[in-house]
Amino acid sequence: MHRLGSDMLDDEGVVMALPEWLEPMAATLTKDRFANDDWVFERKLDGIRLLAFKDGVGVRLLTRNRLSHNHHYPDVVKAIAALPVTNAILDGEAMGVWREHDEVGLHVFDVLWLDGEDLTGLVLDDRRMRLEGIKFQPPLYLVERLYESAPWDRACAEGWEGVIAKRRDSVYEHRRSPYWLKMKCEASQELVVGGFTEPKGSRVGLGALLVGYYDGDDFVYAGRVGTGFDDKLLTDLRIRFDALLQPKPPFTVATDLPREGLWVKPEVVVQVAFMEWTSNGKMRHPRLLGIRPDKTAREVVRESS
Repeated sequence: MHRLGSDMLDDEGVVMALPEWLEPMAATLTKDRFANDDWVFERKLDGIRLLAFKDGVGVRLLTRNRLSHNHHYPDVVKAIAALPVTNAILDGEAMGVWREHDEVGLHVFDVLWLDGEDLTGLVLDDRRMRLEGIKFQPPLYLVERLYESAPWDRACAEGWEGVIAKRRDSVYEHRRSPYWLKMKCEASQELVVGGFTEPKGSRVGLGALLVGYYDGDDFVYAGRVGTGFDDKLLTDLRIRFDALLQPKPPFTVATDLPREGLWVKPEVVVQVAFMEWTSNGKMRHPRLLGIRPDKTAREVVRESS
């Protein structure tokens, strides 16, 4: 069995402890649509990617930026601590914090380590067999595989974000891989808030978010987002942004910035859905999906297939 380096072994070759961190495997965006026996499909979830480290009764939930989310998901921590395994690293998507209509829980789709064994060198189907041997109970859920001939049709009809295609024979790579592909029903993009407009009429808090992404050292303006909010979120965001106000726009590349904009330090990351990019680099019909506390502003770049 492949191990995670000699520093993880004692003199007799016995695994001593879990690694402190493993870079999660990331999917590559594609516009292709296909189905064959070499690939399996899963629902694309739009929560927060977490790696769950269990060592005895100790549990750590870490984002891709290695931030702890134990305090956001105390019931998930308890459920993982109670699993009948000595140690494990689980990969999954946490739901129900940044999108309130989702059921709070961790939806697990992969296992990297189990009872002293590094499983990242096993192919996907073998890792799935190990994962299915762990009996999950809510708030832990095993992500189901999709067996439709065109799973993306179901995804779009039921309002999902999309599907993930994974090669059956792929090992777990610590990078963005061509062996995991994401097929989206509509475009979505992580973006950084660089400003906002004042509310009008009966609207509270703010009017629209002014958002952008990084292209090298440039902060590029990508348009305004004015839908997808409720009154509580509008009010909470205004309080947050008032503490980040600055006199000038943070965007270094921008056209059509609103004159009435109020500018903030680019720290808050949001998830936005939209129809397409326009010819002048703006989003068409954008709507807010949620706030992304697991992401830092500087890692937000424009996705492309």
